[in-house]
Order: sequence, then structure tokens, then C-alpha cells
Amino acid sequence: MAAPGWLTPRRRSATARSVLAGEASAEAARKTAQVLEAEAAPGPVAAEEEAPQAPEPEFPVAGDALAAAFFDLDNTVMQGAAIFHFGRGLYKREFFRRRELARFAWQQAWFRLAGVEDPEHMQDARDSALSIVKGHRVSELMAIGEEIYDEYMAERIWPGTRALAQAHLDAGQKVWLVTAAPVETATIIARRLGLTGALGTVAESVDGVYTGRLVGEPLHGPAKAEAVRALATAEGLDLERCAAYSDSHNDIPMLSLVGHPYAINPDTKLRKHAREHDWRLRDYRTGRKAVKVGVPAAAGVGAIAGGAAAAIALHRRRK
Repeated sequence: MAAPGWLTPRRRSATARSVLAGEASAEAARKTAQVLEAEAAPGPVAAEEEAPQAPEPEFPVAGDALAAAFFDLDNTVMQGAAIFHFGRGLYKREFFRRRELARFAWQQAWFRLAGVEDPEHMQDARDSALSIVKGHRVSELMAIGEEIYDEYMAERIWPGTRALAQAHLDAGQKVWLVTAAPVETATIIARRLGLTGALGTVAESVDGVYTGRLVGEPLHGPAKAEAVRALATAEGLDLERCAAYSDSHNDIPMLSLVGHPYAINPDTKLRKHAREHDWRLRDYRTGRKAVKVGVPAAAGVGAIAGGAAAAIALHRRRK
């Protein structure tokens, strides 16, 4: 499909990258979902912990083969950012060298102080982030990710959101994570929770080895919507009958695609938007609002380790 004539060249390029990222993520998600279905074995969380009681669905879900549910990950399904927790585990295993950590700390500081995502700095950040995983095997990062899930992530799953996902599963629907985190990390989490699969950022690999390049761009904002759209087309879903859940206003494009959008633990902008559009809201935080670990999209959502290194630097400064 040709881009509308009013789009500037930069805008056309950004739209094309979003579409490419979404299509690549949908393709990867369908492949990994087949593997997860073949395994058909619950992970440690499902086996050892009693699943929370699922709430009564607020819309028709039972027996609807044309419907599915899409869940954002960070601060929706899990407290905090997956890439941050993953980065903690990588740093613990001395995956980063000090000079790499210092470089990402500088980039993190620049993004936080500038408050804008300058295209040139965004590209520099992504390139340096991807350089960390270049040459590493996908299987290596997957094996480490399994350990890190047990160490840092399992205890941070929101029971309320997990119950919502289970309600869709119990109704016979497929449930997908949709996240800017690397698709490998997202797939591990989906498998441990017994979900169908995951849409995530795709880092290019050849013969099982990372090349240091992204396919399209990080699965963030509009790219998430493109991924959901592509997956729905491939799976024969009716988006008007689907549900989506997120905490962030950045996911309004994804939430707007479906007939049943939910704002979960919403930020201020999403809460306002949800109220204006009569979307359902749920908040599973108690007392003070949960601290959100901010990893700018430009700094590392498209890399296995880059944004994680920046988050680790931030974590060290807070000690």
C-alpha cells in the first residue's frame, strides 16, 4: 500500500519501519506460538503457584474463535520494565564491560535531560545497543533469559492482570503479549505464564547469531498496532471482537484497534484518554503507585541488552 501523499519523506520512512517491525514481529510470534503449543507444558510459575481466580469477563468471550486478547507487558502484566529486569541478570553475569555500561549511562542521562527523542541520537543509541549482542547466539540469550525470569520477573507478575489473561484462555481464546522488549524475552514470559505467544522487537539473526541490526524498528507505539493488525490478519481475527490491555498512553494506537480496550494501571495521559472514550479502567496497584522504570524507547527497546545496560546504570545511581 502506498503511503499517503501528505506524508513527509521522514514520516513515510517511519511508517514503513513501523509496518516492517509489526509484520516481522507477527511472523516471529506465530512461529514461536507453534513451538509453545507443541511443548504444551506449564512453566514453573503455573506448576508451583495456584492461579488467581479469574474475574467475570465484562464482554462476550466464550467460544468466540474470531476474538483474542493482547496484553502490553511492562507495568501491565509485570511490575517494572522487562528489559530492566533482564539487564540486571545480564550485568550480574558480567555480560557488559564497564565502558559499555558507561556509554549507555551517558545516553540514558542525555535522553532524560533533553526530554526529546532526537532522530540522530536515537539511531546512535540503537546502534551501540545492538553492538552488544552482535555475534552472540540467540540460544545463549534465551538460556540466560530463562534463569533471569526465575530470579527477577516471576514475583513481579500482577495477579489481577494474570487473572484477566486466564479468563480469555479459559474461554478458548488466544492471548498474546505485545511489548517493545526483545521477542525472545517476551516469548519466555509468555511460555511461563501459559499464554499463546508474544509480539516483541525483532533483532535480526542469521544462522542463530545476532547480526547487530533490527528488523524495522523497536515495537513501540504505532509499531505495536501494526504488529497486532498483522497478526490479526494472519490469524483471521475480528479486531472489533478482540480485547487489548495497557498502562501507557504510547499504546493508544494499539488499544484503539480493538473493540474492547482496557487501561490497566494507567499513566495520567492514558487515564484521561480512557475516561474521555469510555474505556474500561483497572488499577491493581495498592498504596503508593508502583515505581515505573523508565527506559526510553530510543535507548534500547530494540535491543537485547542496550536499554537494559542504561537501566542498570540508573539502578546503580539510585543505590
